[in-house]
Amino acid sequence: MALLTVREAAGRLGVGYSTLKQWIYHGSVRTTRTAGGHYRISDEEVDRLLAGRGAPPARGRRRRSGGVLVSLSGRNRLRGVVEEVRREGLLAQVRLRIGEQQLTAVITRDAVDELRLRRGQEATAIVKATEVMIGREDTVADSDAVRAKPAGSDRPESVAADPLRWPHRKRE
Repeated sequence: MALLTVREAAGRLGVGYSTLKQWIYHGSVRTTRTAGGHYRISDEEVDRLLAGRGAPPARGRRRRSGGVLVSLSGRNRLRGVVEEVRREGLLAQVRLRIGEQQLTAVITRDAVDELRLRRGQEATAIVKATEVMIGREDTVADSDAVRAKPAGSDRPESVAADPLRWPHRKRE
């Protein structure tokens, strides 16, 4: 039975270190303690937690690192499990589940083929952003109100979040 540190288990679960510590303090996670008082979590417990969230359990021992990345800022990496891969033309849409959140990325089809991305595999999203977008959740009052579209906008709302379904227009 392999024992993981809290940080290693949090990485496998796709949650933050402090989140997992809170789960431990509340008794939601079965742990053992070292002689020095540090928490350790078994592989089986991580698999149980992943199964409870609908994630496939890890197959065999996980490799620590098998990639080319030497070093990268920790705040720019989001580790998750591939939920869906859709290929269409030159592009592909990849959806990762990171904890209880989802991240969708549109990348080239060649990149998906080269990475051999498949549903259920672990993957890391590396974010490089120069812009920040702000959003808000709909409230009950918002969902009842009629949403006005900007003048000249003919893009259907149903495909607003699905860039692969919306045809690209040629510039004139």
